[in-house]
Amino acid sequence: MKPTICISIGDVNGIGPEVVLKAIKQVDLSSIRIAILTNPSVIDFYLNKLSISLSDKELDCIDIITPDANFLSAPHPGYLKKEAGLHAMQSIEKGIELTLSGQAQALVTAPISKDAANKAGYHIPGHTEFLAKQTSADDVLMTLVSEQLRVALVTTHIPVSAIASSISISAIVNKATLLHNSLKDDFGIPEPKIAVFGLNPHAGDGGIMGTEEIDIIKPAINKLNALNINAQGPFPADGFFGSNMHEQFDGILAMYHDQGLAPFKALSFGKGINFTAGLPIIRTSPDHGTAFDIAGKNIADPSSFTSALQLAITLVERKYDY
Repeated sequence: MKPTICISIGDVNGIGPEVVLKAIKQVDLSSIRIAILTNPSVIDFYLNKLSISLSDKELDCIDIITPDANFLSAPHPGYLKKEAGLHAMQSIEKGIELTLSGQAQALVTAPISKDAANKAGYHIPGHTEFLAKQTSADDVLMTLVSEQLRVALVTTHIPVSAIASSISISAIVNKATLLHNSLKDDFGIPEPKIAVFGLNPHAGDGGIMGTEEIDIIKPAINKLNALNINAQGPFPADGFFGSNMHEQFDGILAMYHDQGLAPFKALSFGKGINFTAGLPIIRTSPDHGTAFDIAGKNIADPSSFTSALQLAITLVERKYDY
């Protein structure tokens, strides 16, 4: 039996439906089934608007599963609407249900608008936190992947003012352990090598610009080494990528969101993938947002979503030995 990859449609007024349809045409569907979690009317709307046609062979590999029979609103590309936020979240919930029950083997999530989701009553900081709560995961790790570049985060969607107080020895050890295990189990790297960033400019410069490296980050690295996890650092984040040091490591652990994601997105050339380690399900997503400004204009680049879908297929094949 072929494995099933669920796709939550994201915000139907953003570029999600467009990149989903374009990606499906770029990926080899011969070994999988795709379940798109939305109403058929949404798919019909974008097939017509974007002049995309699916072949009989492609249609044979696709199921459309409606998460909300009451969703009757037509998409309005480019507009933020509560109804679209509700549909996006119900699509994710359906995907979680299907993957947890074993009816599907992975979930690929198209971009949501957190603003629209919050207007619909879902008070969430992001996809990652919602998935963790809904799957009862003890701890998860937001990891951005592009070919051999893998960047994970100790803290995710929190204010910059809260970063320093959110970093602890135990938090770094937990996240680095998740990264180590994911590199081994998900990506097939037998002896992962992990770079750990500092928090402050120049990694504190010996305590002159902050002592978190001395008091927290270095002790965490020592503890990881005692657990036979090859973690090194703390490295100053600013020169790490510019000197191509990222090519010497299998994974990178950044202290906060923009410290890791800004250079990652500059280097991934629009093909980055968001992979959530630590969940009981396989979940990937593109590394971009809803892009309301170009929604419905047939100019959205599907590269990141195509990569996310392809990684999900690869991870399913590795995990389930299909």
